[in-house]
Amino acid sequence: MNVTILKSKIHNATVTGVDKDYEGSIVIDALLMAEVGLHRYEKVLVANLNTGDRFETYVIEGERGSGKIELNGATARLGQVHDRLIIFAFATIPETATATFTPKIVQLDESNHVVRRSFAE
Repeated sequence: MNVTILKSKIHNATVTGVDKDYEGSIVIDALLMAEVGLHRYEKVLVANLNTGDRFETYVIEGERGSGKIELNGATARLGQVHDRLIIFAFATIPETATATFTPKIVQLDESNHVVRRSFAE
């Protein structure tokens, strides 16, 4: 049997921009993507800590080291600049692998710099 489990989490990301005229998605700094193992166009679940809204979209790679977290298209209506987000990605793995699997989690400060990591290296 396979189970869906948390693979990656970016906690307390600060929204740096919104663009409702863009086709859609969330832009995430490429450095943060690499930290938690996110891929371009990967599906993510996003929770807005300010509004309680939750939505799914896909990741677009932002400039490495920029700290960008931008909501585009319809998702731009679900957050504002300075809102705090939690960004989750999941993977399906064999149930037998769950005992040794560790998700990659980072916690960010208000400038979207990593202040804490939680994963096996």
